[in-house]
Amino acid sequence: MKREIIVNSSMVETRVAVLEDGVLVELLIDDSKNKSIAGNIYKGRVLKILPGMQAAFVDLGLAKDAFLYVRDIFEDLEEYERLLNLGEEGEPGEPLPEEPRPSFARGRRPQATIEELLKEGQEVLAQVAREPLGTKGARITSHITLPGRYLVYMPTEQHIGVSRKIENEVERSRLKQIVEEVNPQREGVIVRTAGIGKGKAEIAADLEFLRSLWKKIKSRAETLTAPALVQKDLDLIFRIFRDLFTKEVVRLVVDSPTEYERCLEYADSLHPDLKSHLFLYTEDEPIFKSFGIEREVEKALRHKVWLKSGGYIVLEETEALVSIDINTGKYVGKHDFEETVLKTNLEAAREIARQVRLRDLGGIIIIDFIDMARQESRDRVLQELKEALKPDRSPTNVSLLSELGLVEMTRKRVRQGLNKALSAACPACGGLGYTRSTPSIAHQVLREVEWRLFQKRVLRVRIRAHPDLIGWIQAEDGEMVEGLQQTYGGEIVLVPEESLAPGKYQLLEG
Repeated sequence: MKREIIVNSSMVETRVAVLEDGVLVELLIDDSKNKSIAGNIYKGRVLKILPGMQAAFVDLGLAKDAFLYVRDIFEDLEEYERLLNLGEEGEPGEPLPEEPRPSFARGRRPQATIEELLKEGQEVLAQVAREPLGTKGARITSHITLPGRYLVYMPTEQHIGVSRKIENEVERSRLKQIVEEVNPQREGVIVRTAGIGKGKAEIAADLEFLRSLWKKIKSRAETLTAPALVQKDLDLIFRIFRDLFTKEVVRLVVDSPTEYERCLEYADSLHPDLKSHLFLYTEDEPIFKSFGIEREVEKALRHKVWLKSGGYIVLEETEALVSIDINTGKYVGKHDFEETVLKTNLEAAREIARQVRLRDLGGIIIIDFIDMARQESRDRVLQELKEALKPDRSPTNVSLLSELGLVEMTRKRVRQGLNKALSAACPACGGLGYTRSTPSIAHQVLREVEWRLFQKRVLRVRIRAHPDLIGWIQAEDGEMVEGLQQTYGGEIVLVPEESLAPGKYQLLEG
């Protein structure tokens, strides 16, 4: 697979597009005003405990209070308070008085409740696991994770692992053995895919760097008063080099000379062997337009996505879940119906995996594949979907394909999706995607006019509306208007108003 990274940098925002075999699969945007806060570490103050939900609201100094679930809390209370340099009695920094505590398994309290772990007014060190979405504040966790070049360091955990995307068992065993040798304390460490082929010295150096970073974070947290930002995650350009720039990337193209120089510096320190893969874009045409990315972004904001065969998929995002429907559309096949359905479903599975990544869809996703009679066809479609999702950096879980052709999958939600980030609800339809018909609105207007004339005994009602609606009333309901005036003795005045949106109207009395 040929992977390319295209960077469009400007004073307004930085955009990064990831292409696989020339097809856009991921789009990252860093607004100069609204920076991403995912991965940031804060020292917050607990505002309110919610026993019924086993969660707490925490003030991070942001516009909305963050949400902390009990399972996202560091459960060794004594160690947690020591980490934050806090005490239940006396001034911060004084040691806690000795109290009888229940026995723990490896320092954990699996049965601990939110009331035992936190109290209102307490200061907590937490990392943003999911950005604010809609009316919801950020979701935070005290299980801190610090990504490095080859490792992810988890200072509050005791777990050694290897990324599931490293499938070679020999390499997995080798990497795990190296981590165990350089990490006898068994601190939380997971080897990233970038660690493939790396030696003991490189992995040990990365671990030591992350340990040092964690010490600095703890030290800084002790000097700050909540709410405060303790550690800001790296900017988008650096995160590209840390998370995306690997040997699979054939080229990284940047359109800003300043950012290109910064990329060269990052490559020198992080990936010197890949420095030759960096290119400065110097053409006259905007870089995203030249690579066809702008057109793909526009398509990603539509509900309907056409497949090459002539079929199509429809994506609908709701508050609770995302539903995806597949249709054969213009594709009629060549032999039998089962083959037509299978080909459409297979193509849809690949496109759905791309759209999920590109739109950054999260939470529960329900996919309604076209019904297939043969079990082998269902198995093949499900396997195709799982394979197509493998390159996705966000964790996904795909259920079995039911007899009705439904697949339920979940995908970790970290930040708002592309649709929420780049679009807003239509003022005319309120986000429904459709508006009421002109006859329906006209009848509603006249019902309200009749009520005013009859119940309120109003002598004069002016209808202000878009010219299209006024024209309809005059042409189709003129007799009704005349009848209302004669029956109730009032006057109805029609006033065309270009400034009002189609479907919108105002009734003015007198």
